[in-house]
Amino acid sequence: MKKTYPLHVEGKHPDRLLEATKHEIRKYIKREQNKPRPAGVDFWDFDCRFGSSPATAEVIPMAALTERINAYAAEKADSFYVELLAKPGVRRPRPATGADEAEVND
Repeated sequence: MKKTYPLHVEGKHPDRLLEATKHEIRKYIKREQNKPRPAGVDFWDFDCRFGSSPATAEVIPMAALTERINAYAAEKADSFYVELLAKPGVRRPRPATGADEAEVND
């Protein structure tokens, strides 16, 4: 998904528009996560870019997306750009520790 979201639309309350925008982004993420995964893939991961326009967008962690949207809204920005691209993700095994082995042996 590559989209520029306006934060000010005539006739719509800015807070409701902001919540609708966040809802649309969450809905997209949920829809992508429910798609069938290829063999050997544990989950869908996302590459996330955020900025005031596509040219100025920078890579951010997915967890910081809502914070950035709220910051732009607090700054009274006119719009923001979000790019979310799904990619396959594979879980890494946890390193074995002495505490884990003690639990298994009990």
